Amino acid sequence: MSRSYYELLGVASSAPVEEIKRAFRREIAKYHPDKVQHLGREFQEIAAVKAAELTQAYKTLCDESLRTEYDAGLAAEGRAPGARGRDGETAAPAAGGERWPASAAKEAPQRGNVQAAPAARPRPSGGSAFATDRAGVSDLLGKAALARFRQALDEEFGRCEEASVQGFDVACAPPKGRFWSKLPPRILARVVAHVDAAAVADSWAMATRLRHDDQREVCIFLMGPSVAPAGELARAIAEERRKPAPGRFTLVPLNTRNWGAHIPNDAPPVVKSLVGRLRS
Repeated sequence: MSRSYYELLGVASSAPVEEIKRAFRREIAKYHPDKVQHLGREFQEIAAVKAAELTQAYKTLCDESLRTEYDAGLAAEGRAPGARGRDGETAAPAAGGERWPASAAKEAPQRGNVQAAPAARPRPSGGSAFATDRAGVSDLLGKAALARFRQALDEEFGRCEEASVQGFDVACAPPKGRFWSKLPPRILARVVAHVDAAAVADSWAMATRLRHDDQREVCIFLMGPSVAPAGELARAIAEERRKPAPGRFTLVPLNTRNWGAHIPNDAPPVVKSLVGRLRS
């Protein structure tokens, strides 16, 4: 069943016109051509469709007669218009799964079903449009980033079986190829709204709590459309490295707008190779 216009805009059915206008400006900004021009044509077309849906919802709900007719249609279908949660967003199912290879490989998600990027922090109720935009990760841009990252993995390792790991959007243990002298590192990737010291600490803690079945290194790719200054990230990573960990870990902050990365000097060669594939 398709989402109602209220759900598309993330407002309550009783929302006044001014709130609907604010919600429309907030949502439509995510699909502006300037924000998707670096993505593939497929995702640009998706963005255009999404923008058209939002525009239709906006025009309908801001016109009193059209809104009355639309609400009557929802009622006739037995559908509730959709209510907001405390943070202004419609409810979404929680992410599941905490299994890890080798047993977790049986539960690997299908590559066509890209998971939506998780929100790293609640959306503020007020503030500038810029702050509001940074507070959440667009589902479209998050899916595009994950699709591009998976493509780079395939180009680097061939088919890489994924596992369902709570807190991460991608988790895989690439097989040993004929050109590898040892097992390649385990790969974890996560998309967040803002890559900063807090996201580094959170991702590092989740990764080090996982049970590992071999002695592979672990490479964590922390991706987002907004990235903190390099100095802040370097200090946060250095602090995490000083803590005891079950093995060797490398964390790489990635900016999904231009695929710029902060690569540690001692990172495995595969890190530079994957970042190069993402940039190309």
